[in-house]
Amino acid sequence: MASFTLNGQPVTVDADPAMPILWVVREKLGMNGTKFGCGIAQCGACTVHLDGEPVRSCSTPVAQAEGREVTTIEGVVGPDGELSKIQQAWISEQVPQCGYCQSGQIMAATALLRDNPNPSDADIDAAMSGNICRCGTYTRIRRAIKVAAGQIEPRPEDESVEA
Repeated sequence: MASFTLNGQPVTVDADPAMPILWVVREKLGMNGTKFGCGIAQCGACTVHLDGEPVRSCSTPVAQAEGREVTTIEGVVGPDGELSKIQQAWISEQVPQCGYCQSGQIMAATALLRDNPNPSDADIDAAMSGNICRCGTYTRIRRAIKVAAGQIEPRPEDESVEA
């Protein structure tokens, strides 16, 4: 059994303590927004927050979540339940292509902006370096983070972007 808070709600789940958080939230708790990417904590697709810090859920045993707060992409919302600033920026900047890495990318970007609300390009690159986008939308990701930080204006809705 493991007991922790998931996206603000207390949960208790029957799971092997060694089972990765990824599989507990996906298979046992039905939160499918967190993705399985590489399975070896290298790509970032499985990023969740554990007490506010980004961790690779594919390699973090649920025993480490005991009594702590786990936040998945489903828990990243604005104050009134609307999309967060980073999610809104992701849409305005047309970041996703295949979309597979996006939940992990957004979780990393959310932690970055919480800790550093006015990041430089170097700060963004450092914070996002462990998150791989196979489609190569890194320029869009950086731009979306800057939009969410209020450093630049979002693109107009009718303006498309190049890959």
